[in-house]
Formats: sequence, structure tokens, C-alpha cells
Amino acid sequence: MVEQSSDGDTIDCVDISQQPAFDHPFLKDHKIQMRPNYHPEGLFDENKASAKPIERSSPITQLWHQNGRCPEGTIPIRRTKKDDVLRASSAKRYGRKKHRSIPQPRSADPDLINQSGHQHAIAYVEGDKYYGAKATINVWEPKIQQPNEFSLSQLWILGGSFGEDLNSIEAGWQVSPDLYGDNNTRLFTYWTSDAYQATGCYNLLCSGFIQVNSEIAMGASISPVSAYRNSQYDISILVWKDPKEGHWWMQFGNDFVLGYWPSFLFSYLAESASMIEWGGEVVNSEADGKHTSTQMGSGHFPEEGFGKSSYFRNVQVVDDSNNLKAPKGIGTFTEQSNCYDVQTGSNGDWGHYFYYGGPGRNPNCA
Repeated sequence: MVEQSSDGDTIDCVDISQQPAFDHPFLKDHKIQMRPNYHPEGLFDENKASAKPIERSSPITQLWHQNGRCPEGTIPIRRTKKDDVLRASSAKRYGRKKHRSIPQPRSADPDLINQSGHQHAIAYVEGDKYYGAKATINVWEPKIQQPNEFSLSQLWILGGSFGEDLNSIEAGWQVSPDLYGDNNTRLFTYWTSDAYQATGCYNLLCSGFIQVNSEIAMGASISPVSAYRNSQYDISILVWKDPKEGHWWMQFGNDFVLGYWPSFLFSYLAESASMIEWGGEVVNSEADGKHTSTQMGSGHFPEEGFGKSSYFRNVQVVDDSNNLKAPKGIGTFTEQSNCYDVQTGSNGDWGHYFYYGGPGRNPNCA
């Protein structure tokens, strides 16, 4: 069964047991787990907690839902077009990160400041063992200057050192003309177990992530998106390690458990994460010798606040007792705060939150 989407995507409804994950040698005889054994504790309290939230954001779906859904027992997969692959340097590289970097807050070493042209504005915690992370992320459609640049807002679950053996699970939204051939804001996931060298990919573009949900397509457009001084939309993402089987599960919103990354894909993350990061990342290719004007978040600085600047709210971590809790000792990091910045805060309704992003090139960021 095939669904067409108004943004030009084709969504194939693929039998759940025929999905790309099962091309993985370790998954030959894997029995799909249709649901996690446990959700983190404290997950469902927050919905009751805010009786009269002051600033409410509206529900969000995926564009292809306008034309139908996939039947039970199948999963929706965004079809890769020939053009998508041609934009990658080779079919084998398609959907892997030619250029991903991880923000390394501790290393304010000048050599790392423009790590392969990537810039970040993030909040992070480290120094403990983490078993998951959650956030509600404001959704925008940032402008991208060059087709080979991207802008994303995500959470990172990290294990190991920042060397060759880094393990990472990532999820959020991105605008990436290179990967998708347009400027739409799309839901994405990513994983690697060797610092982006040989393992891992976006969405379902290689074997690894096992999807169990028939309603949400990885890589599909998110709709609607927020507008400046207008309606605000956000998405909740939770990634946590099931204490029983040890797999890393992902949930989108309150209702959609999407699937899991089997723990044997990883080394460090098979045990726990040592750092969690939340925030924005852009590529600054300095095409004309100047800083890119690719926007991060809404393209506006944190000072502007709600309705104008992009936010992450209700930022939480999962501890070793499978409890969701407020992060302790949250730090922030940005390479050039005149280009993209980050500001944290906390209150009753939003818990720990931060505004982040910026316009890139401006008189103070050349």
C-alpha cells in the first residue's frame, strides 16, 4: 500500500517484519518487541499537572496523514527517490552523516571552535549515568542558505569519549535540502556507534532502528510549524532505555511509541549514557568567505522570548531507577554567541527550559 503526500513524498506501508532493520546480521532471528516492558516513572504526571497552562501550543501531525494512514501490522517508510541518492556522494553514503559533529562543551580549544563548520547552541548535563532524556521542542522552518547546509533541533544521548568510539542516539526535527531535496521541517532520528565513521544513519536508511508504529514516518514532514508572533507548535520526544531488555526506545508525543534501537548496536550505550545534550546545530560552510545566514531555531535570538525565539521546555533525564527527573547542573555551550545563542530558565509549567538559536550572519557575526 502506498500513500502520496502533498509535499511530493511517497510513503510505503511495509510489513513490519520486512523493514530494513532486519538486514542487520545481528537481527536475523530477532523477535520484534511490540511494546516496551516499562515506561519511565513520572511520564504521565505532567499532563495532569498543568491545569491552566498560560501558553499552550497546538497539536501537530505529519503532512502525509492528509491522504491516509498505514494499516496495522505495517510501518510507514518514506521512499528514497533517485534524486535523493544522486545528491549524496554515492548510494552507499546516502543517509549517513558525511559531516556530523558533536558539540563538546568542555573543549573551548580554539581549534575546535569551528569543528568542520558546525555550530551549536545547546544545554547539557554530564557527570552521571543517564538512561534517557525527554524534551518538548518548538518546531520552526529555519531558512537554509546553501543546499549542503542544514539546521536541526534535537536531543543527543551520548556514551563514550568524543574519539573514534562515540555512541550516539539522536532525535528531533531538521531541515536538510541535501538529505530530502526540499526545505521542509522533518522528524528524524540518527544513531552511530563509532563517531559517525562507519556505523549508523538517519531514520530507517540503514538497518538498526526497529520501528513498531504504523502512524508516524521517520523523515516525513511535520505540520504545522510555528510562525513569528503567531501560533506556536511543539513536539515531545522521549528516548529511554527499557530496564528489562536494555533496548533504547523512542516515543513521539504522548501517544506514539515509535520503536527501538537494540542495545547490541552499541558498546557504551549498551550500559548507559554519560552525557545528554539538547539544542540546535547548523552547518556553516562559509560559502562566500562570510558566516552563513542559515538560521537556527526560529532565526531569532533567545532574548526575544516566546512566540519569537525557539525553545525546548520540560527538559528531563531518566535516572537509574527509571524515573524522569529535572536535570541537575545544566550547562550551556555555543561556539559564537553573536551568531547563535542559548539561555536557560525554569518555572512551574515549563520545568527546565531554554530558548536558543539565532540568524547566523549579522553585523556582530561576520
